[in-house]
Amino acid sequence: MPVTAAIRQRCRELLPAGENIHYVFPVSLVGSGGVANFMILVSDRFITVLATKVFSRYEPAAVWATHPRNTRLGPVEFAAGPRIKLGGTVFEVDEEYVAVVGAADTEAFSPGDLPRDPLPDL
Repeated sequence: MPVTAAIRQRCRELLPAGENIHYVFPVSLVGSGGVANFMILVSDRFITVLATKVFSRYEPAAVWATHPRNTRLGPVEFAAGPRIKLGGTVFEVDEEYVAVVGAADTEAFSPGDLPRDPLPDL
């Protein structure tokens, strides 16, 4: 399920001025039993990990970590469910967001492999 426009706006408020959101998806800290939730936000210059509010997986509260945009999110490991390692921290990713991880890495490291936007004027 895509992240709503309202959640994207709350994420945008935590970014430096002028940054554009390319991708955003929820993750959980591995070993936390699903109680430590975060959102990973990919923007023009950064990959930002946002901590969420305690009772809302989708409600960003604060910047937890920032990485340069040239940091890879993948590969996604599937041994114990989809997981990514970012800055030494392992996060669980819902299966529906695995394609987002791949798209974010493709955009940064091999943009020629991305399909053309069929509706560039929207």
